[in-house]
Amino acid sequence: MKRIFDLSFCHKIPLWGSMLILITVLTVSTSLIKEAYDILQDDLIIDAEKMSQSLIEHVFPAMLHDDTWRIFEIIRAPIDYQKKNSTSSLKLSTLLVIDNGLAVVACAYPKSAPLLTDMRLISEEYARLADFITTAGGDSTRKFIPPHAKHIFFTTPIIKENLHLGTLIIAYPEDVFWPRFTQILRHGLLAGSLLLCFLLPLNWYWGRRMAIPLVQLTERMGEMGKEWPESLNYTAYGHNDELGRLFEAYNQMLHERKTSDALASQIVQSERLAAVGQLAAGIAHEINNPLSGMLTAIDTLKCHGDLSPKSLKTIMLIERGLGHIKDTVGALLVEAKLKNRHLTPQDIADVLTLITPMADKKALHLAWQTSLNSEISLPSTFVRQIMINLLLNAIQAAEQQGDVAFAIEICEQRLKITVENSGKMLTNEQISHLFEPFSPLSEGGHGLGLWVTYQIVHQLGGSIVADRASSDHMRFALDLPLGIQS
Repeated sequence: MKRIFDLSFCHKIPLWGSMLILITVLTVSTSLIKEAYDILQDDLIIDAEKMSQSLIEHVFPAMLHDDTWRIFEIIRAPIDYQKKNSTSSLKLSTLLVIDNGLAVVACAYPKSAPLLTDMRLISEEYARLADFITTAGGDSTRKFIPPHAKHIFFTTPIIKENLHLGTLIIAYPEDVFWPRFTQILRHGLLAGSLLLCFLLPLNWYWGRRMAIPLVQLTERMGEMGKEWPESLNYTAYGHNDELGRLFEAYNQMLHERKTSDALASQIVQSERLAAVGQLAAGIAHEINNPLSGMLTAIDTLKCHGDLSPKSLKTIMLIERGLGHIKDTVGALLVEAKLKNRHLTPQDIADVLTLITPMADKKALHLAWQTSLNSEISLPSTFVRQIMINLLLNAIQAAEQQGDVAFAIEICEQRLKITVENSGKMLTNEQISHLFEPFSPLSEGGHGLGLWVTYQIVHQLGGSIVADRASSDHMRFALDLPLGIQS
């Protein structure tokens, strides 16, 4: 037997819709009925307060003159009006006036509470009411409902000009709300029923109309196999109905499409880099020839020339610069031999010295972290070039007074370098072209820095990855194996 979640959408959408409609109608109806009941209670309190104030205005002078008959006529009037006017919604049970000693002064029904009778002797609920009047105090109308009582009482002190003569008691039957409440309830049930009679058929009609095309789409998606015209945003769905099978087929096709696209992109990228690499290798060979000649001439001049100390210092500076150029050009040659001295902590310090002035020009916050404390077997020139290129790129990309962070460490016989910077975030498409030569993303440069870095890293057998470290930081992560002999 199928679970309800595995039913066809032709049945599930109308069923869920019907349940939601029923719950909504019942919730709204209950809320309105509760509000109507609260309004009835408020109306009763307001009616009792108005009646009490009106009656006390006439009862007070009658009590001052000890005119019992007049007091009876005053409190009897609302009862007589109620009998004549059958449309009155709040029916009175009785009205009662007592003095400060809790003795009956007048009652709308004298036989139920004779004159001068102690109200405690009338009934048990009047005895409880007497205790309430004694302890309540105050000069306003108060509501009192004794436990298991047949009446709802409202008591109002008869006070005027600080003269307290007694208390006016108004009694309503316990079910005083019921006639009006049942009428409101009938109207509410009628309106709710009419609403359900309209919404439920409409829900079934539109539910099936929406579900049938979805079922057809599921069947066609299963037949389409690997073909997929466009990408769709979706969320995971764990039930085995038509929608669940649709997502399963979509996931399979999307995975195959992504794999195919990634493979094609890698092939294009490899072909592009191979072509550029061949061109760069040819150019590098042509540059190396005059470089070697210049270095040889400088070496001859140093050995046989009669040079002043100042000239010798200048020539040595030129020699170091030409040597750096030769090493950098050598990185462009795929078959280049990595001959160089080992990387030392002093090389890391030299890089920090070189890039600090450029970071200071943009007032950047430069975070520098290194755990290297000894020489490691990696070519110093190439690793220095990698660090300088990455840091210069980060400084250029960071906004004014932004952040640049550098970290280098050895972990499991591999050198880990991380460079982060704040600034403009790149899309996945832009990140995929970062390491291409003459990249259009380069602002104010030739776009070769990251490409040269990429070539050096791969010649050293390592890997480099660019990604978004957070919502406002880009990160370059570099991994090089130790043991490259110089």
